[in-house]
Amino acid sequence: MAGIDGIKNRIDPTEHNFGPFDENIFGWPEEKRNAMPAIPANLEAALQELKKDHDYLLQGGVFSEMLIDGFIEEKMKEVAAVNERPTPYEMNLYFTL
Repeated sequence: MAGIDGIKNRIDPTEHNFGPFDENIFGWPEEKRNAMPAIPANLEAALQELKKDHDYLLQGGVFSEMLIDGFIEEKMKEVAAVNERPTPYEMNLYFTL
């Protein structure tokens, strides 16, 4: 749906610094690399972005507002469950004393 929205609204990803790039971006100066937009770093951040911008998913009646809100609500339960438990790294770091 996002791709269709981009085509429909004639969004050029290069104008928004999303590429494509014909060069090795890891050879760029750090300040130029830092100017590139970042994707969400985790599920919670991705869900927050989805909550802010999902109008493109409503086009054509493919998804409903209720479905999107329900999806976000269920996935936020997963976020809470993961945040309530230590990771294997934390277990190794703190519980091997």
